[in-house]
Amino acid sequence: MALHGKALALAALMCSAAPAMAEQRVLTFNSNASDPAPRAMFEQLAADFMAENPDIRVEINTFDHEGYKTAIRNFLTADPPDLITWFAGNRMKPFVDAGQLLDVSDVWEENGLKDSLGSTLSSMTFDDKQWGVPYTYYQWGIYYNKEAYATAGVEPATDWEGFIANCAAFKEAGIDCLTTGSKALWPVAGIFDYLSLRTNGYDWHMQLTNGEIPWTDDSVRAVFAEWAKILPYTTANHAAIDWQDAVANIVQGRAAHYVMGNFAVAAFRDGGMTDETLGFMSFPTINPDIPRAEEAPTDSMHIPAGAKNPDDAKLFLAFLARADVQTKMNEALGQLPVNAEASVGDDPFLQAGFEMLSTAEGGIAQFFDRDAPAEMAKAGMEGFQEFMVRPERLDAILDRLERQRQRIYAAAQ
Repeated sequence: MALHGKALALAALMCSAAPAMAEQRVLTFNSNASDPAPRAMFEQLAADFMAENPDIRVEINTFDHEGYKTAIRNFLTADPPDLITWFAGNRMKPFVDAGQLLDVSDVWEENGLKDSLGSTLSSMTFDDKQWGVPYTYYQWGIYYNKEAYATAGVEPATDWEGFIANCAAFKEAGIDCLTTGSKALWPVAGIFDYLSLRTNGYDWHMQLTNGEIPWTDDSVRAVFAEWAKILPYTTANHAAIDWQDAVANIVQGRAAHYVMGNFAVAAFRDGGMTDETLGFMSFPTINPDIPRAEEAPTDSMHIPAGAKNPDDAKLFLAFLARADVQTKMNEALGQLPVNAEASVGDDPFLQAGFEMLSTAEGGIAQFFDRDAPAEMAKAGMEGFQEFMVRPERLDAILDRLERQRQRIYAAAQ
C-alpha cells in the first residue's frame, strides 16, 4: 500500500506540474553554425537564455554552413522559424526587399542599440529601419613585420603619403612594401575595399556594390589611381600564390605589410612570429575629410516575417545584443563582440581590432564578395587581379566591368 501511495503521490505531482510545463513557449532557431566551436557557442547561448526565461524553450536546428545558403531561401518561404542566423549589409538586403524579414527597429530603440551597436548601424539598416541584430565580427586591416621596419629605418605611417614614402624606403632595403596572394582572388578585394573606403567613403562603396555607380565613373578611376601608387612596391608574383604563401613573405621578412583579416594571426604565429615582431594598424587615411570606415564581415541574427513567436524572438535579440552576452559568445569564437560596452581578452590583436571597429564613425563594410552580388563580386575580383598584373589595361577592365554591371543588376530587378 505504501508503494501504491507513493505512486499516486508522484502521479498527482506530475499532473499538477503538467499545466505549467504546457505553458512553456517554443522558440525555433535555424543556425548555420555547423563547426564545433560556433555550434557549442549557440547551444550555450540558448541555455543561458532559457535559464533567464524558464517559460521559453529554444529549439536549434543546425544546418551545414554551405547548405544553409540554399536552405534559407526554402524555409523562409515554406516554413519560417522564429530566428535565423545570416549576415549584415547587402547579404541580408534581398530578404528585406522580399518582405521575408521582420522590422526590429523597436528592439534597437528600446535597448539603446544605436549607441552600443553603433558601429554596425549602417550595415543593419535599410529604409531607415533595422532588420536584425549583429553579434560578432572580425577586423581587417594591415598586419606588418616590425623587424622589416627596423631594417628600413622607418616608423608606421597613419596617412597615405607617409605610407607610400615608407614603401620607397622598403624597396631600397630590398623588401616588398605590400604582399598578397591573389591566386584565389578574394585577398585583393580587401585592398580594393580599403582604397575605396579611404578615397570615397562608406556610402560611395555601398552605392558601387549596389550597382548604382558606373565602373567607368571618375570616382572609380580615382580609387585605381591610388592603387597604382603602390603597385611598384607589391609582391610581383602575387597572382601565382595563395594567401598562406603571402603569410610566409611577412614571416620571413621579405615583405613589410599585408592587408588581411584577423584570422591570419594564427598563421603568422604558427610561422614563428610573436607579439614583439608582428604589428597591426588601420589602413592609412587617404582623404582626411572622409569619416573612417572599416572592413569587418559581420554575422547577425534575424526574425523571419513569418515567425510564429515573434515576441519571444525579440526578447532573444535583446538578450543577444547585451554586452555581457556578446563578451561570453566571442570568447568562445575568438572573434570580436559588436557591443562597444563588451570586453575582449588580452590578445593584443583582438584588443586593437575592438578599439578600431568600436570607434569607426564612418561605418562597417562587409567585404566586397558580401556587399556585391556573387556574379558581380567574381567579375570585380578578376578585374582587380588583372589590374595588379597589367595596370595599363585599366580602361578595358573598367569597360568590361561596366557592361557586366548593367547586365547583372538589370537581371536582379
